[in-house]
Amino acid sequence: MSDFLVIVESPAKAKTIEKYLGKKYKVKASMGHIRDLPKSQTGIDVEHNYEPKYITIRGKGPILKDLKTAAKKAKKIYLAADPDREGEAIAWHLAHSLDIDINSDCRVVFNEITKDAIKESFKYPRPINMDLVDAQQARRILDRLVGYNISPLLWKKVKKGLSAGRVQSVAVRLIIDREKEIKSFIPEEYWSIEGQFLKGKDSFDALFYGVNNEKMELHSEEEVQNILKQLKGNSFTVTAVTKKERKRNPAAPFTTSSLQQEAARKLNFRAKKTMMLAQQLYEGIDLGKEGTVGLITYMRTDSTRISEVAQTEAAEYIESSYGKDFLPSEKRKERKNSNAQDAHEAIRPTSTLREPSTLKEFLSRDQLRLYRLIWERFVASQMAPAVMDTMSVDLKNGDVGFRATGSKIKFPGFMKVYVEGTDDQTDETKNNMLPDLKEGDEVLKKDIEPKQHFTQPPPRYTEARLVRTLEELGIGRPSTFAPTLDTIQKRGYVSLDNKRFVPTELGEIVHELMIEFFPDILDVEFTAKMEQDLDFVEEGKTKWVEVIDEFYKDFEKDLKKAEKEMAEVEIKDEPAGEDCENCGNPMVYKMGRYGKFLACSNFPDCRNTKPIVKEIGVKCPKCEKGSIIERKSKKRRIFYGCDRFPECDFISWDKPLPRSCPKCEGLLVEKKLKKGVQVQCVQCDYKEEPQS
Repeated sequence: MSDFLVIVESPAKAKTIEKYLGKKYKVKASMGHIRDLPKSQTGIDVEHNYEPKYITIRGKGPILKDLKTAAKKAKKIYLAADPDREGEAIAWHLAHSLDIDINSDCRVVFNEITKDAIKESFKYPRPINMDLVDAQQARRILDRLVGYNISPLLWKKVKKGLSAGRVQSVAVRLIIDREKEIKSFIPEEYWSIEGQFLKGKDSFDALFYGVNNEKMELHSEEEVQNILKQLKGNSFTVTAVTKKERKRNPAAPFTTSSLQQEAARKLNFRAKKTMMLAQQLYEGIDLGKEGTVGLITYMRTDSTRISEVAQTEAAEYIESSYGKDFLPSEKRKERKNSNAQDAHEAIRPTSTLREPSTLKEFLSRDQLRLYRLIWERFVASQMAPAVMDTMSVDLKNGDVGFRATGSKIKFPGFMKVYVEGTDDQTDETKNNMLPDLKEGDEVLKKDIEPKQHFTQPPPRYTEARLVRTLEELGIGRPSTFAPTLDTIQKRGYVSLDNKRFVPTELGEIVHELMIEFFPDILDVEFTAKMEQDLDFVEEGKTKWVEVIDEFYKDFEKDLKKAEKEMAEVEIKDEPAGEDCENCGNPMVYKMGRYGKFLACSNFPDCRNTKPIVKEIGVKCPKCEKGSIIERKSKKRRIFYGCDRFPECDFISWDKPLPRSCPKCEGLLVEKKLKKGVQVQCVQCDYKEEPQS
């Protein structure tokens, strides 16, 4: 018999922790929540202080029975669910089901699953924090009141299978508002004049700056021609040279949000995939002789705080690996976000000494890529700033001025390890040094080229941009971003086009109804305030019932009005322009979980469906009879194959082109690069210049 029973959430975590605690401890997994609100009803008694009705989750009966049996045999029970609101609520539900006194020292929390952290946490058990539980309960009840009241209304008035939620509704609104901005955007013309200049044999670029030392914007070709007429001869004089030394500090260690954003930019991971992999790294990976080890700290956090132990270990590693010059001269101060709860450390490796290269044989490819990203970001965050030499040169020809700027890395600092990505994919680390110039020097014009430009609309949201915007607006919390993005796609409110969110017709219809009847739920400031109120509940400043009551009084009025006044919306299927080969009725476009598909309009009498075939205008190079069409794999990845499949099995992950290789007449394909695409031949070494 074990003296102590420890209950965690997952079997992987149980296995890791049991190894650290020894024979006196038995560690079991609850597999997440064991109690929740019933699925068949709202489960909230609005007449009696919003009392929730909790039941054992279907299928969790055997798990609960096993836990009760183990609990009877143990002298002491510790509840060690995750260190956040959700984990605290799971511990509270377990305490209720197993008759554990919530005021006893039954709760154990740890930010990382390492031997030292686990053993240390068991020295300081504490009672269950009811403020944390109440904050989670309040969120769950709010979401249930919204979802279980609005969703049936949308089912009745619009279409079955729809849903509405506080955070997801605001996310859809942001996407729709951005689409409206793009459609209403009026491009404005502007011009630039780019010059190439020579100092001896050295060539460098400069841009038109202005006239008579005053900066000037060019709006038309007429203005450009007027400037060009003022230029006399090929000689330009250097009128000013400014040299500066600029320091660039590293990015802070990852929070949940910044990890999701950077994994999208650098690894092309969806938010859901990033969190799944991070969970695996946190709970523990079998490292052979070393056993199962948690490789990163807890992955749901909005803090960039780092423990002193981790800072010290990182400093020792940096000094031994890169030298003392790569250590910062003073301890880096944490940059706090006003919306951050700061409950946990930032996401970091549990040991800096566990280099990514040493884990290659134990991790999957994607696990290793994410671990490397987290490790490099953390190590870089503890390193010295990079030092850049910058140079600015003013050139004049009469009254017309050009300006050239350049920079080079003087000392790489943190850039030796890692440089943060950007949404526009600009490369800030690129050296662009100018020749050695001084005031009074003469340089020669090599070429002057005017260029016409047009202002661009704001970009559509990528997953990374949307997560960042939600975080900046104070909408949702670290644990909500990934499931929110997943839900709005599953419901068919938005789709992804070239990795950017586009609202669907269904999304716009539901959004208009929500705006008309439930304006508060779609109000960004209202939703952000609600998140703040939940934080106040966690901090013990507000009672959860008061937060719910303040919301529900107005919401109930809106709901009654919507039930009376919301008109039914008929969503007509779009004709596909072809007939069903089975029954002859017209085929129509339908929206499914994975996007549009073709279905017979005679459903349910005829259940014929088929994918939408997208031809790319290329003849099959293998059988020379069929045409190449765009297809999707089971994992929704686009590939290209012959429309005569299975008679012809030609496939390509790269997009074939309708022209042949000029060198060998072979098939040309578009190969996707990190930045843009490159045309290549599949048979010889022919390549074209990459296009952004």
